[in-house]
Amino acid sequence: MDKEPMTLAGYNKVTGDLEFLKKTERPETVIALDEARQLGDLKENAEYHSAKDKLALIDSQIAELNTVISKAVIIDPSTLPHNKVSFGSTVSLVDTNTDEEFTYTIVGGVESNADKGLISFNSPLAKQLMGKEEGDEVTATLPGGVKTFEVLNVCYKEIELQ
Repeated sequence: MDKEPMTLAGYNKVTGDLEFLKKTERPETVIALDEARQLGDLKENAEYHSAKDKLALIDSQIAELNTVISKAVIIDPSTLPHNKVSFGSTVSLVDTNTDEEFTYTIVGGVESNADKGLISFNSPLAKQLMGKEEGDEVTATLPGGVKTFEVLNVCYKEIELQ
């Protein structure tokens, strides 16, 4: 079985999402399904079909989150050295061609959110950054093409997931 590394914050978010689905979202949808069923003819009952589809989606999300939790390996990045890029490192980069600066934190796959600067340790950029240190140049093949970055800073910062 594959293991899924994640921070404690990521694990807490996944387990919180699972509890919400199990204790709130699913029971409410079951009630809505029962109420829609009582409206009569199921063939032309849009509320029934909508609730049925929503319940199927919730059940698949619950199964998926259960799988993620069963594979979870919690890693505390604060205990790792961050003089070189590793899991949990926050890395500041500059694109050597455009001088545009970026800051990313390397996290587990379920925690990743590029819009918030959280990239998966399995992403093409993170794989290229692993083991690099301040001042190193990295040439990465990304979906947008080949880019060259200089590592400006590597450190550890606590992450917050919402």
